[in-house]
This record gives sequence, structure tokens and C-alpha cells, in this order.
Amino acid sequence: MSTVKETLDVEVPVYVAYNQWTQFEEFPKFMEGVEEVRQLDHRRNHWTTRIGGVRREFDTEIVDQLADDRITWRTVDGDTRQRGSVRFQRLDETHTRVELTMDVEPGGVAEKGADALGLIDRRVKGDLRRFKDYVEHHGAESGAWRGRIRPEDTTPPS
Repeated sequence: MSTVKETLDVEVPVYVAYNQWTQFEEFPKFMEGVEEVRQLDHRRNHWTTRIGGVRREFDTEIVDQLADDRITWRTVDGDTRQRGSVRFQRLDETHTRVELTMDVEPGGVAEKGADALGLIDRRVKGDLRRFKDYVEHHGAESGAWRGRIRPEDTTPPS
């Protein structure tokens, strides 16, 4: 399993960076190779990716989410195995530090080769830089979900 870690500062308030990250269906606008993200409910998303000509579909589950602080997820179904966390740290009224950590287990021969060449690491870091550009130039977040998800939660929030 490979670990990718990237930290960068964005020129928006913490709530704007966090709110935009909760808009999972917008991820294809700044994530290379992501064709679609469909939000199934408050915890689960269905992803469709095409990387190096290989199409993958998988589901992720949010296991921990706290507004303006963190979102942690893992895959629960499909061809891809990963888990990760994005953290948001307020630097001042108009700047936020975003720290992304992902553990990715390459599945097929193409993915293992891409990982060996450092392509997965570069792609994730590039996605985070594109998020920075997207959130800073978008003008405002395109939506928000401010609910709380705890690892022990089993029912949707009211």
C-alpha cells in the first residue's frame, strides 16, 4: 500500500475550503481521471474513474467527518482499495491549510506500474493543487454539508 501526503495553503476561509470539499459530485472538475462521483447518501459515494485507459467503479464510505476540521473515508466496494483523510486548519480569517493523506493499494498491473513510477503520488498532489485553484477562483463554495459523522454512527443525522 502506498501513502500519499500533501499539504498546501489555500486563500479562502476554513469554512469555504471545507464546504467545497463536501461537494463530492464536483470532484471531476478538479480531479484528473475522475469521471463521476455520485453521492448515494450522507456517508456513501459511488465513483467512476478512468486512469490510463482503465475504468474503475467503487464505493466509498465516510467514517469520520467534523465541520471545518476533517473528513475521513475508505473504500467499501469495488476494484479500488484506499482510505484517506483531509484536514482543514484555519491559519487566519482568509487562509486555510489543507492536508490530504491517502493510502492507496494499487489493484491491477497498470496501477502497480503507475505506483512504482510515482504516478499515483503525482496525480493526488496535482488534484490537491487543482482543488486550490478551483476553490480560490470559484468565488464561493458551490454548496455545503455541515453534518457530523462519527465512526460509531449507524443512522442518518436528523
